[in-house]
Amino acid sequence: MTLRVTAAAAVLAATALLGLAPLAAAAPGGPVPQPEAATAENRAAAARAATAPDTLATVSRFFAREGKVSLAAAQPRIEGEAIPVNHLSPDFVAGRPGASVARLEFLASKAVSSDGQQAALWTARTEAGWQVVNIATGDDEFRYARLGAEKLPGGTVFREPQIDAWYVAGGDRVLPLDEDAVRAVGAGGASLDGYRARVTAAYGDKLPGSAYASRGMAGGYAEASAGAAGTPVGVVAAAGALALGGAGALALRRRRAVVA
Repeated sequence: MTLRVTAAAAVLAATALLGLAPLAAAAPGGPVPQPEAATAENRAAAARAATAPDTLATVSRFFAREGKVSLAAAQPRIEGEAIPVNHLSPDFVAGRPGASVARLEFLASKAVSSDGQQAALWTARTEAGWQVVNIATGDDEFRYARLGAEKLPGGTVFREPQIDAWYVAGGDRVLPLDEDAVRAVGAGGASLDGYRARVTAAYGDKLPGSAYASRGMAGGYAEASAGAAGTPVGVVAAAGALALGGAGALALRRRRAVVA
């Protein structure tokens, strides 16, 4: 599997070069709460952040970082509207009554360069307002949103970041969208209660505020591919040191095959 390159502002040394805003989860005084829903107002704010001249200049540098395209020729454009990206909810893991399986972590805008490279701009609400807090190669967010809508119309597409698995949930079912999710719940998916039992067993003692989290331990990550060619060791270490919860808190992701 190839590694998905990101520019996570709180953990990568490249941040200073890319000029990204601090991650919402790393804001002084604690995380900045994200909205519960991607309203039209929130989408518009995310779109303004993604299309700002300074942002597009940063994205040009991101696309040009490996010499695939020159800085002047990158000419990134934003395609479509910002979409919500949901992650497994700590409240659901903790078994809190009425908690949804997922919560909004950030909005993603698709950036495309003149040579066809694609990237997702992660936009979150920060102390300074809506800002792009991370750039990630590829189109995972958009591809899984599309696949989830096809597989379970009206369902909630979400990611379990600890194992980089994507699902769609609706009614009493949680269905897999990639191979990691199939390994976790099977090709036929799981009931909502069955899925809750699995994630509670896996992460129930690793939630924010737990002794596990306070010791700075990894947040339930199954693996950290430290031997991946061309991957800075610091990036891998950061990816393994994040507890469950927090907007935009993942520094490294692998590409995974989708499940039709």
